[in-house]
Amino acid sequence: MIKVKTFGEPLQPFKAHREMSELDARVNSFIAENGISRVISLSDATTQDNGSTCGLIRVLVYEE
Repeated sequence: MIKVKTFGEPLQPFKAHREMSELDARVNSFIAENGISRVISLSDATTQDNGSTCGLIRVLVYEE
């Protein structure tokens, strides 16, 4: 069965590298804890407020 999981992360100026690393760790933990053996897709999209990037949404499509 194919499933979709989304992860959100707010981004703050000058802290984006750390926040991206934390998001990577959350996604990797989810994959490991749920025994996911096949990742179909992983993509990122930004969220904006008044033209400034303020967050990130990561979408994981996987098969159980």
